[in-house]
Amino acid sequence: MKRFIPFLNRSPRVAVIRLHGVISTGARGQLNDVALAPIIERAFRRGKPKAVALSINSPGGSPVQSALIAARIRRLAAEKDLRVTAFVEDAAASGGYWLACAADEIHADRSSIIGSIGVIMASFGFDQFIGRFGVERRVYTSGSAKSQLDPFRPENPEDVARITAIGDEIHAAFIEHVKTARKGKLVDDARLFTGEFWTGAKAAELGLVDGIGHLVPVMKERYGDKVRFAVYGPKPSLFKRFGAALAGTALDTLEERGLWGRFGL
Repeated sequence: MKRFIPFLNRSPRVAVIRLHGVISTGARGQLNDVALAPIIERAFRRGKPKAVALSINSPGGSPVQSALIAARIRRLAAEKDLRVTAFVEDAAASGGYWLACAADEIHADRSSIIGSIGVIMASFGFDQFIGRFGVERRVYTSGSAKSQLDPFRPENPEDVARITAIGDEIHAAFIEHVKTARKGKLVDDARLFTGEFWTGAKAAELGLVDGIGHLVPVMKERYGDKVRFAVYGPKPSLFKRFGAALAGTALDTLEERGLWGRFGL
């Protein structure tokens, strides 16, 4: 009878935001601010939640999209005065850990992969390959740096220095984000920001996470056995739902497998 009378107290509600997958502006179904904005907004505003939980399972991806998503979560948490708790499944690595740091506290499984606080940029070099087959590369540019990092030309030390400097700037922003979010919790260990990653158990010792625990039991312990969960997350595209694979989708899948593969997942 109680549930039909709106002004009577109901069981506390926790909004759960699923942040699962690669962080990218690519295929639909991946994590990016445009796709997640309405989902995150609904999670914070609908049904007067008692708290918000982030379910995270991501090997990383775009640093800009990571920052945009995390900033949106923090803005809404401050606006609605709601505590945010992150729960890591298989991984919160690289950009995935950036998202985890949007929470007030982070929990993980003992075997979760945590960390990889660094920046990676990768490419291939085909200049010797095309030379071997008598292929001549012809490029016309306006601007001396316009063709930098061209994979069909020999590597230029100036280009390498330039792209490394950009990576260092992004890395510095990542470090600042983590230090701000985990202020007073991180141990003094030089390895934290080298790009290394650890299990959840070791990450707890390093201060990268607050404890070992899973979403449902931790939330029930905190808000009671009758706590209700409202789950929000992006839906897979029709192509993924029905197993269809276009060229773009196939490339996105290869990229996603590559990112997961770095962590043995």
